[in-house]
Amino acid sequence: MKGNTLNTMVFLVITASGSVFAAPSSQVAWTQETVKLIKSADAEKGKQLVAGCAGCHGAEGISPSPMYPHLAGQRADYTYKQLRDYKDGTRANAIMGALVAGLSDQDMADISAFYATLPLPSANSGSNQTDSVPNLVRTGDGKRLIPSCASCHESPGNLKNHGIPVLNGQPDAYLKQTMQAYKTGARANDVYSVMRLIAKPMTDEEIAQTASYYAGLGSD
Repeated sequence: MKGNTLNTMVFLVITASGSVFAAPSSQVAWTQETVKLIKSADAEKGKQLVAGCAGCHGAEGISPSPMYPHLAGQRADYTYKQLRDYKDGTRANAIMGALVAGLSDQDMADISAFYATLPLPSANSGSNQTDSVPNLVRTGDGKRLIPSCASCHESPGNLKNHGIPVLNGQPDAYLKQTMQAYKTGARANDVYSVMRLIAKPMTDEEIAQTASYYAGLGSD
């Protein structure tokens, strides 16, 4: 999205919904210091720190399990935010919380920079991708206050806003699991509850279609 469009969208969705989830969000603030930390991170140092990540996320950032996300090609600012959220406890996961407990902000920035240097995963052959783009991806649904997915999750080279992930080629099952967690509020580290407010009115079929679409994109 361009300029302040994202902030405007967030305001409209929250205001029109009449409610905001009270669950924790994130302690990461996109200050100049945070942005500088990520931009100046050392990918080579990060490579030396990821040995313990390979079991779930693969040696090259491609997860061997459909239930875990690929980290290869993911935006460094998004990966950094998630690591910080795990450490702060605003994204709950016992395994990840334990793994990041001893990492410094610099370590997390370096790890994020390393994964960002790797190529995006190829299209997920297990997805049910078709030539058609789901309506919610293309246009959203104004009646239910659901903005289009593409308005924030643009192509990897065009993402403008901090902390928004690349979805291309992510495992179908992981994307569905994530959206269901937002829908129920089990995952609550989305700033201003944006994803929780979007996912809540989505049907299971819409979540499945959207997940399959992005899983089928990949780097191809």
